[in-house]
Amino acid sequence: MDLPKLPVVSGKDLSKLLVGLGYEKVRQRGSHVRFMKATAIGSHNITIPMHAEISKGTLNDVLSSVSLWNGVPREKLLAMLRK
Repeated sequence: MDLPKLPVVSGKDLSKLLVGLGYEKVRQRGSHVRFMKATAIGSHNITIPMHAEISKGTLNDVLSSVSLWNGVPREKLLAMLRK
């Protein structure tokens, strides 16, 4: 099973995706921003770096976590990021 190639994404783009999914910015420490959302399975907290380019591993982890907690397919999240 081939995973689709991950796009180059900035922290700003990733934060827009999270806010669009209903996450709220709760705090920031340096370049890292913490987001929170109450979901059907509990409260999901996630921290993302506000860098010009998010590393592929970090982006992969964030997308996997957001997909799991929100019940949104990872491919749909990738499509939303590419817009």
